[in-house]
Amino acid sequence: MPQAEGTVRAKIQRGGVCCCCSALRPRYKRLVDNIFPEDPKDGLVKADMEKLTFYAVSAPEKLDRIGSYLAERLSRDVVRHRSGYVLIAMEALDQLLMACHSQSIKPFVESFLHMVAKLLESGEPKLQVLGTNSFVKFANIEEDTPSYHRRYDFFVSRFSAMCHSCHSDPEIRTEIRIAGIRGIQGVVRKTVNDELRATIWEPQHMDKIVPSLLFNMQKIEEVDSRIGPPSSPSATDKEENPAVLAENCFRELLGRATFGNMNNAVRPVFAHLDHHKLWDPNEFAVHCFKIIMYSIQAQYSHHVIQEILGHLDARKKDAPRVRAGIIQVLLEAVAIAAKGSIGPTVLEVFNTLLKHLRLSVEFEANDLQGGSVGSVNLNTSSKDNDEKIVQNAIIQTIGFFGSNLPDYQRSEIMMFIMGKVPVFGTSTHTLDISQLGDLGTRRIQIMLLRSLLMVTSGYKAKTIVTALPGSFLDPLLSASLMEDYELRQLVLEVMHNLMDRHDNRAKLRGIRIIPDVADLKIKREKICRQDTSFMKKNGQQLYRHIYLGCKEEDNVQKNYELLYTSLALITIELANEEVVIDLIRLAIALQDSAIINEDNLPMFHRCGIMALVAAYLNFVSQMIAVPAFCQHVSKVIEIRTMEAPYFLPEHIFRDKCMLPKSLEKHEKDLYFLTNKIAESLGGSGYSVERLSVPYVPQVTDEDRLSRRKSIVDTVSIQVDILSNNVPSDDVVSNTEEITFEALKKAIDTSGMEEQEKEKRRLVIEKFQKAPFEEIAAQCESKANLLHDRLAQILELTIRPPPSPSGTLTITSGHAQYQSVPVYEMKFPDLCVY
Repeated sequence: MPQAEGTVRAKIQRGGVCCCCSALRPRYKRLVDNIFPEDPKDGLVKADMEKLTFYAVSAPEKLDRIGSYLAERLSRDVVRHRSGYVLIAMEALDQLLMACHSQSIKPFVESFLHMVAKLLESGEPKLQVLGTNSFVKFANIEEDTPSYHRRYDFFVSRFSAMCHSCHSDPEIRTEIRIAGIRGIQGVVRKTVNDELRATIWEPQHMDKIVPSLLFNMQKIEEVDSRIGPPSSPSATDKEENPAVLAENCFRELLGRATFGNMNNAVRPVFAHLDHHKLWDPNEFAVHCFKIIMYSIQAQYSHHVIQEILGHLDARKKDAPRVRAGIIQVLLEAVAIAAKGSIGPTVLEVFNTLLKHLRLSVEFEANDLQGGSVGSVNLNTSSKDNDEKIVQNAIIQTIGFFGSNLPDYQRSEIMMFIMGKVPVFGTSTHTLDISQLGDLGTRRIQIMLLRSLLMVTSGYKAKTIVTALPGSFLDPLLSASLMEDYELRQLVLEVMHNLMDRHDNRAKLRGIRIIPDVADLKIKREKICRQDTSFMKKNGQQLYRHIYLGCKEEDNVQKNYELLYTSLALITIELANEEVVIDLIRLAIALQDSAIINEDNLPMFHRCGIMALVAAYLNFVSQMIAVPAFCQHVSKVIEIRTMEAPYFLPEHIFRDKCMLPKSLEKHEKDLYFLTNKIAESLGGSGYSVERLSVPYVPQVTDEDRLSRRKSIVDTVSIQVDILSNNVPSDDVVSNTEEITFEALKKAIDTSGMEEQEKEKRRLVIEKFQKAPFEEIAAQCESKANLLHDRLAQILELTIRPPPSPSGTLTITSGHAQYQSVPVYEMKFPDLCVY
């Protein structure tokens, strides 16, 4: 019965009772009422809708009233769940919105947005989708003058919530999410074009919009990864796929970002990836930042890189795999930015990466020191492996970034990295290694040199002076004398990258006796004047480091291979006649050092040096193409093959090679003889006077052997000084017993005179035949050695005297002054009179 009464009441309201009062109602209300049929299934009354549209266009001042009345009716129908009338009202609104001109639409917009908000607030998915569609149509209308009082905070929040819909029905859930994404896209299009209305870029809005888009991109990607490789989507699939729609909206948002609001759009991405733990694995993170780098304007790329670096600093104490994921994202961003503008962040990128490389090595060293037995060891080893992943990612990023830089910037980066490498006995490096220990310091040395190797890969300089300036060559060669064979290998490989300007290194790989060097088709050019002056200035330094590098006790096969390649590359790239003579002198000196064995090297290393000399002389003899020289080298190699195969690289570097017990009993036919080489080269016009002068490496401070000697000398100086303060009863007498034979030897000077004559002859001969650069280098090294000894003595002898007022000492973290009475002070003998 109540239902019947309601039906009758409705009919009366729409019919007879109201018709008597219809003349008293405003015309816009009558026109609005007429568009609604009695049965909502019949849809909008088109004839009356045309009348309403004509009235609205003819009298635009009535639009705000029309909108208010339509909003009132729609609100009532929404509350009463009359979905049919709601659809008719929204259709009428859309038609009025499209029909009216932009100048007259502003009064109508507020009512329209109020109606859209009512639909979005309803719990029915159909009405939410309907409201979203109407808002998108409104967003596509271009307004001549923006309304700065209009805000879209509610729509941003509501559309973002729809993007995270958790409806139980999958189809409805997808539909609501698509509507939310389209709504966000409409808000972006409506607001970002107005430069004076930048509210959409405020952090509170970006913190809702960006995570909503990433959430939909991430969810569909997870589904695709479970199902398998996705096929190419059609146009309809793209419209129905939230991931594709969200990605397009994300690209559009980033494409509209400017200099001032770029960071606000990027930072929510980090928060989303952190919250959902998407750095490990980081496929989705890489995908997101590829979209970012390709969508933004090229001149803003460095902003994104700075944000990644800042986030890496903020997460420096996170798990190694998280840091590795961030670094790999940085690698992808750098790979894209390197093609455009990187801006002023070049040194900042490398400085940050090297800082995190040091931190990773420090974490690894601390884990090794703090590890114990049992399960802790297993955890420690897994952490070490994870830290190695971080380190490899950093090195790969440094190498890729460096390889894409122009040559002038790459030279600066090479100097920057080389300045970070800690070298024993020097304090020129700028990297803090106080917390690393010996193992950590070695590890950071390897990592930095590997980074330098990656940066120098593919570097082609027109002159060797550009590739190896003195400020870079000196610390690099200092590192070549470090006590670890792996570090020396990396230094040699870096030098090969810079020396090999014609890509010949691959042809020289592996130490061997090459039957015919012409088959290698080695590329070379005429030596330019700059390269010649470089060898005059730095040649002796290069020879010295190769000579000392061959005599290291921990050398393995790869060290000899790289040293051989170094000699071959110098011959190809930098050798004129003088350099060839110097290189032959160097090879003969290496052979003599292996025979005499003053350094007590193992037999394997002595035979390895002999094999290296054989391989190099075979190579250089064919490169300069002197028949007599080639014949002598070939004859020695042939005799070695028959009688001493362990002097050849093909045999000595084999696993099970028989080694001789000594080298002193071998005949001269097994060795390369200086006189025969000089005779063969002299007949071809070479200046061979210097071949008769044995090569002696110059002595400098960076030589590790000389540093060892200086340490011993320092200890002896300390003993001599301290012995003056020890009571005479405690001093052990080391005086030699004086006998008649000892006095006789001291008086007999006949042998001494002959030795003095021989020394004078050698000195005169050396100054007549040796090159000026070598003489100057030796004189300079002796002067430097004298200054160093004096500095050491002064440092040990001159100390601040004790003061009667007290000396500051620190015990248990507290500063204390200890007073010394004057009568107890001990003064040096020179101060007492």
